[in-house]
Amino acid sequence: MATPGGFDPAAGGPAGPTVPAGPTGPAGPGGPGGPTNVGLAPNVAAALCYVPLCCLNIIWAVYVVAVEKQSRFVRFHAFQSLLWAGALFAAGLAVAIVSAISGTLGMILNVLLLIVGVGGSLFLAFKAYSNEQFELPQLGALAKQWS
Repeated sequence: MATPGGFDPAAGGPAGPTVPAGPTGPAGPGGPGGPTNVGLAPNVAAALCYVPLCCLNIIWAVYVVAVEKQSRFVRFHAFQSLLWAGALFAAGLAVAIVSAISGTLGMILNVLLLIVGVGGSLFLAFKAYSNEQFELPQLGALAKQWS
């Protein structure tokens, strides 16, 4: 193993030339290691699509969908994030209707929706940051088709 200065103690001499990774990284163009148009590493750009912070994830995902043309990995996560946000919004409307009928049941469902929404978003952000293309049932297939 070569030291930072290029000396290989095992061989007793200078280390051989090192070949840096290409611009597309190990996964090839469009993969988790490929280039992006948004100026961030693909895993960071994909993870930001899910971060549940005051709708910034939705704004970022819309920006990525509009700008990103190179990385299908980042586009997939942007589309899946938007679909996830839409599903949470629809579930929130359903909980609001239940709350109007039964306040106690609505409150319980509201807490459960908050836990599922934040927990699911953080889980998806972690998977995206780990360079995994985790597909949610139904939503993931649609996001893959759109990306």
